[in-house]
Amino acid sequence: MDDINLSRRLLEQFLAVAREKHFGRAAERLGMSQPPLSQSVQRLERVVGVRLLDRGPGGVRLTAAGEVFAADARRLLDLQTAAVERARRVASGVEGDVRVGYVSLLSHLYLPTLLRTAAEHLPGLRVHLHHGSSQEVAEQVRTGALDLGFLRDPARLSGDLTGTVIATERIGAAVPDGHRLAGPDGIALAELRDEDFVLPDPAALPVLAEQLRLACRRAGFTPRGVAVADDLSGLFSYVAAGLCVSLLPEGLRHLAVPGVGFVPLQGPAGDLDTRVYAVHRPDADPAVVRLLDLIAALPPGATQGA
Repeated sequence: MDDINLSRRLLEQFLAVAREKHFGRAAERLGMSQPPLSQSVQRLERVVGVRLLDRGPGGVRLTAAGEVFAADARRLLDLQTAAVERARRVASGVEGDVRVGYVSLLSHLYLPTLLRTAAEHLPGLRVHLHHGSSQEVAEQVRTGALDLGFLRDPARLSGDLTGTVIATERIGAAVPDGHRLAGPDGIALAELRDEDFVLPDPAALPVLAEQLRLACRRAGFTPRGVAVADDLSGLFSYVAAGLCVSLLPEGLRHLAVPGVGFVPLQGPAGDLDTRVYAVHRPDADPAVVRLLDLIAALPPGATQGA
């Protein structure tokens, strides 16, 4: 048996002969002369170890073994083509797996849009979601355990991470239902000076904690903290219990948490802006780049899922 590979070209030559049932016509279709084509098929038969074609004065016909081999050869070529195309799709970011991390309530606000957009434009891409704190998500992106992370105002990113702003929200006052200041009209932050506050834990929510402190100081008071929470859900819980007020991103009003009302804060943005970041490594996989391009192409406000 000859030591020869079943190359794509060799299989294509054999299938051309099987289809045309004539070496001359098959050679013409392949753009080659007949003698080299005959030699190729003879080498193929030696490799396989059986006769694949019966030759006759009017042409050729497939043997029983040839019929089976031709069917398998077509499937093999189709699989080769599919493998190449899939590798190219994965390399271009339109197929494969991408691991996305997120924090707290962002899953309700922004991930639905991400998942819907990916399903519509990148149906071959599988998105796997992982929840964690800001520090955990950022670290997992840095180490490669996650491909992409969605964080709200990360305090500090290591130099080997890149952050892209995908949304900006205003900070609003979260007050218990029935509170004297509850209502659609905006209030000045100074009107909360005599209220009890639930404060974000500076270790877990450093940016929000600093924003609240600076904004209140510029409004002329220091917030009277009676409780501390290390995530937005905890802040919500204290407000919903009717025990205190807090400052939270206004986008969260769409969650309609029972017992909590949002009141817009008047005045310039500045310290009252909060941002949502997509965090990734500079050498992001093509799938991550594709997702970021899709997000960037969405109209303003569309990143907030419904």
